[in-house]
Amino acid sequence: MSTLFVKNMVCNRCILVVQNELDKLGIDVKNIKLGEVTLTKDLTIQEKDRLEEALIPLGFEVIDDKKSQLIEKIKNIIIDLVHYQDNGVKSNLSDILSDQLHHDYNYLSNLFSEVEGTTIEKYFIAQKVEKVKELLVYDELSLSEIAWRLNYSSVAYLSNQFKKVTGLTPSHFKQIKEDKRKPLDKV
Repeated sequence: MSTLFVKNMVCNRCILVVQNELDKLGIDVKNIKLGEVTLTKDLTIQEKDRLEEALIPLGFEVIDDKKSQLIEKIKNIIIDLVHYQDNGVKSNLSDILSDQLHHDYNYLSNLFSEVEGTTIEKYFIAQKVEKVKELLVYDELSLSEIAWRLNYSSVAYLSNQFKKVTGLTPSHFKQIKEDKRKPLDKV
């Protein structure tokens, strides 16, 4: 059994696309989740090359070095927390990352900043703002429901953070209804 780390897998559709490519190549998969594919056996060099050739045009990339794998794991944990777990963050992001990745948060934070050119906190905020945009566009929840769902302490705090990142208030963003959202792999 071996594990592959795949860059830019940010949603369930990405999982389906990668799964489809693996199926086409006849590669047996035990488990697949955001950024990570567990295989039933190690790939040959030729299989790995064919997989990389299939994934790159689709916007994915197999990650070989340990530091890049760790960065991708950080991103995928944050994406999962923000986009797929309603009101799921009950503890500090630093504790969640340290617990799940078995590394000291200071190490993770320094590595992330060095490689990505931004902090984990700013990346987390950017993901939350993208989720707020998505929920505003869907127009199914009030701002206070969105604030609760994303664990903001208040609507005012959500609004201030949203304006700081986008330059718009949530209500102004909702009024203009233009697609100001970024794809998750571009955040």
